[in-house]
Amino acid sequence: MKITWFGHASFKIETSGKTIYIDPYVLPEGAPLANIILITHEHYDHCDPGKVNEIKTETTHVIATKRAAGKLSVENIRTVEPGDSLEVEGIRIRAVPAYNLSKHFHPKGDGVGFIIESEGKQVYHAGDTDFIPEMNSLQGLTAVLVPIGGTYTMGIDNAVQAVLAMKPKIAIPMHYNFLGGLEADANDFKQKVESKGETKVEILEGRELEI
Repeated sequence: MKITWFGHASFKIETSGKTIYIDPYVLPEGAPLANIILITHEHYDHCDPGKVNEIKTETTHVIATKRAAGKLSVENIRTVEPGDSLEVEGIRIRAVPAYNLSKHFHPKGDGVGFIIESEGKQVYHAGDTDFIPEMNSLQGLTAVLVPIGGTYTMGIDNAVQAVLAMKPKIAIPMHYNFLGGLEADANDFKQKVESKGETKVEILEGRELEI
């Protein structure tokens, strides 16, 4: 399984011969076509119809929240809400809660995170969220893709708490240093996580990670 971070919350995951994109707002030129596209919520920096059209084909499976789906014109789309689970081309995908606790940007129920299960591994893209109680029950994760930029999501210290609660093998910071108000030091996050637990932090700036 290979994980590539393009910036912000945009990832490509290659697994079991399939190409999966999550929140493709940042894309390199000539990005490979998608087998599966996952959209965590409807905000423009996560759900970009133009970018989705760049990588989709007639057979691409698009999985999105209801509000995000309303922004997209695609042939093969399924809507999910927290708690839903489905299997697509042999890959299990679970939608889990993602929301703010005390901010108004992401109300509970509007957005989701996704857990992708393939090749005996579980990769969790947290979406735009704070450190929420539901994360305490997410165990056995191989990798967690976690926002650290603050303002609209958890910042570094809460992200550290979330990772320590979930105890994944790997944590990958995202959603920082792209849009205004999201300044964060990924190396500070790495030092704090690795000094307190056994999780290894991988900063994917300009490289992909094979797990």
